Amino acid sequence: MAQMNFGGVVENVVTREEYPLAKALETLKDETIAVIGYGVQGPGQSLNLRDNGFNVIVGQRKDSKSWDKAVADGWMPGENLFDIEEACEKATIIEYLLSDAGQIAVWPTVKKHLTPGKALYFSHGFGITYKERTGIVPPADVDVILVAPKGSGTSLRRMFLQGRGLNSSYAIFQDATGRAWDRVIALGIGVGSGYLFETTFKREVYSDLTGERGTLMGAIQGIFAAQYEVLRKNGHTPSEAFNETVEELSQSLMPLISENGMDWMYANCSTTAQRGALDWWKKFRDATMPVFEDLYSEVAAGNEAQRSIDTNSQPDYRQKLEEELREMRETEMWQAGAVVRKLRPENN
Repeated sequence: MAQMNFGGVVENVVTREEYPLAKALETLKDETIAVIGYGVQGPGQSLNLRDNGFNVIVGQRKDSKSWDKAVADGWMPGENLFDIEEACEKATIIEYLLSDAGQIAVWPTVKKHLTPGKALYFSHGFGITYKERTGIVPPADVDVILVAPKGSGTSLRRMFLQGRGLNSSYAIFQDATGRAWDRVIALGIGVGSGYLFETTFKREVYSDLTGERGTLMGAIQGIFAAQYEVLRKNGHTPSEAFNETVEELSQSLMPLISENGMDWMYANCSTTAQRGALDWWKKFRDATMPVFEDLYSEVAAGNEAQRSIDTNSQPDYRQKLEEELREMRETEMWQAGAVVRKLRPENN
């Protein structure tokens, strides 16, 4: 483990050079890893572990779309694909990757198979941090660990296949065996992390819920919609409004930020763009700061968690979700986006 200076703050990080794949495989050579759930994170993490040579099985509810998807991905029923209870029984490490609502529902099944010395692994701190609301309280004689890739399972898999890694946070909530650190780092390397940075379950879920509702998803969609609507109201065409709002950012500018930082992106834009961005960014910061402060307060109070539990546990949740996504998909902005994407050179 190395200590790195991030803008004057020293953090603990683990790189693949420090903890290579060979060491991770040696650490977990006698372990059976059961990935429970095959939705958002399950496919990417399980496939990466399998391709990296770990002993991994998948636990999923039979006769479900996710079960069928697992079969399509090459998991063999009765060999390395089992129903949830059988997978938990066989495992020494249970990767609990169901949705937050799913974790609450299945917890009684998982808990009874958490025998002494096993490890319970999460990729989100929700269930443990809000245990008074979720009822997820692990027994004291198992390791409780977390690896949270900073992106979707789809991105984790794509980057793995490209020979790249997606950065992840890691945390230890409970070290019953004395081996929790090695277990969590080996798993982090196994699932395809670029590097691992230390956190806690609480910090992970607070930052994650804030980020998802903020700049990663909620805020960016809101800003896109506002700018697009202003441009359209002032006579700009859908194509022009979409290109200036979304396409140029996602296709041209974000790669520059990823490559070398925001100042590098500014330096590679026109002087007119630089001047305007430097004059306006603090106005956007000041305008949105109260919203982010309110958001973080709602997360810390547990209100966002409760809303998620209440909403996602409803029997018609997926139907309502699809309706909300359809409403977004059918807005003029994203209809224009569908046309723009078809016109990209790689699609012609």
